[in-house]
Formats: sequence, structure tokens, C-alpha cells
Amino acid sequence: MVLANADENFMTNGDLEAVVDWIPGMPNIRLRDLPSFIRTTNLNDPMLQVCTIESPNTLKSSAIILNTFEDLDKPVLDAMRERIGRPIYTIGPVATFSQFESNDRLKSVSMSLWNEEDTCVEWLNDKEPKSVVYVNFGSATVATPNQLNEFAWGLANSQRPFIWVIREDLVFGKSATLEKTFVEETKERRLILSWCNQIKVLSHPAVGCFLTHSGWNSTIESISNGVPMICWPFFADHPTICRYVCKEWGVGMEVNNDVKREEVEALVRELMEGEKGKEMQLKAKKWKEISITVVQLGGSSYNNLEKLIKQVLPEKR
Repeated sequence: MVLANADENFMTNGDLEAVVDWIPGMPNIRLRDLPSFIRTTNLNDPMLQVCTIESPNTLKSSAIILNTFEDLDKPVLDAMRERIGRPIYTIGPVATFSQFESNDRLKSVSMSLWNEEDTCVEWLNDKEPKSVVYVNFGSATVATPNQLNEFAWGLANSQRPFIWVIREDLVFGKSATLEKTFVEETKERRLILSWCNQIKVLSHPAVGCFLTHSGWNSTIESISNGVPMICWPFFADHPTICRYVCKEWGVGMEVNNDVKREEVEALVRELMEGEKGKEMQLKAKKWKEISITVVQLGGSSYNNLEKLIKQVLPEKR
């Protein structure tokens, strides 16, 4: 269902804080937490159109395969199973399987959409455990020049070493350019790349925080590596994922869309050294342990993958 009067351009912050209490499996979710294409008043919104077409097609399939795991999304999965009448196989975190797979061909498969720079691991090797902030806003998020600048100075003022992935098209309509003063001031404690192997970075013991756009791949990779997050959701399902990271799973904090350097600095400091940050580090560690267990022999994702191969795929041969 599209909430026809829910476009943010026509609503106050108070309206967006309203609780939507009729979505099965998602209690206490706010209007602002729903995907952007659900809040839209534009029936021609491209993402809404895709969902309108593909959702019914999904229900025609033999099974639904999801890159998540049972412990992480149980209430939503229970609600889905009750209503859609199709087997649901949670086989995630997909990227974690390769860490326990002896097949070198599987380990060599990359999930990256861009060419990766390989200097990050060597740079991280010299850093203290849990000391580095990793920043990556994914392959589609764009920022304004002011937002880029506020993030930059928030990171600089936090005094933490950081890796920042800055795509050429990160800034809307122009190339991403950082202030010379920032570049000079942070040169001894930062690494700026155009892209990197994210799983290698997140799995490195020096990384203690992930500043992310809250895309699903980034989120589940962070969870499976025990790294808490600072979330800056951009569009689509990012607000919903951010809500779960911060409120349901307890491993993240959100940055306001109107980015301010003081807030970025404060969130980095809190997550890396504050009391709330220590709690999130512990929760992130527990989620990592669970995510490893589920993909090993006897785990829920391992068993679901076995069932998928034996029960569903033979029908398609």
C-alpha cells in the first residue's frame, strides 16, 4: 500500500514521527522509517513501479531466497511466512560462507561493483585494534558539497584515523573535492580511496566503526564482522535498515540528513569510546558470533541452503 499523503515535502517532522501500527512483524515503526518509495505521492516513482510489478511476480516463484539469517529478522520472517504461502530460505550472510569454504574458486568471487584499490589492508596493519573509522556511502548515494565538507571536518575533529571511500560521482553534479586545509591536516591519519574490498576492511581488527549509507549489503557485512555503525540513510530501503540497526539490533546511531560536523564528531567519539559505544561494541560482537554460527554445519542458514539445493533446485532442472 502506498501512503498517498506521506511525502516528506508535505509533512512536518511530527507527522513523520507517527507510528505505523498495522504492518505485521514491524511493531512501533515510524512513518519516516518506511522506504522512500512507500512514502511517495508520485505513482510514477521508478522504484515504486518496480515493486508494483515485481512483488506479484515474487509470489509466483517456487521459493524466496533472502540474504539474512533467522535470528536477525525473525519477527518479519514469521509474518512473511504466515502470509505469502511460499517457502522462504534465509541463507545469509552470503559473504560469510566464503570465510569457511575451502574451495578457492568461491573465495576468489568478488561481490564488488567497482575496481578495488588494494592499499587499505597494509595501511590498516599499522593501526591499533578498533581505532579506525571506515567511511563508505555505497555505489549510488550522492552528497552535496556542503555535506561532504561537514563529514570531512567531523572526521578530522574526531582525531581518529579513518579510511574514506570517495567515488568520483559522490557529489551530485560535480567531482568530489575536499578542502586543502582538511587534506593537509589529516594526511598522517587518513586513507582516501575510490573503492576497496569492503569485506577485507570490515574484517580487519583495526576497524572499530563504519559510517555507512545503510544499504543492505553494507549493513549485513558490518553485522557479520562485528562492526557497529553510524548510519546516514539516503533513499529506498535505507531508512528502514537504519531503524533496525539503531533500534532493533542496537548496533548503530543515526546522523541527521542535514549533516553537521559537530554531530559527526560527537557520534564518532561516542561510538569509539563512549558508554553507549561500548554497549554497541558488545552487541556487535554477539551478532558476529551468531552470524558465524548460522553458516556453519548445523546452522540455520547452512541448513536452509541445503534444503534449497535438495528441495527446490531439482524441480528446475
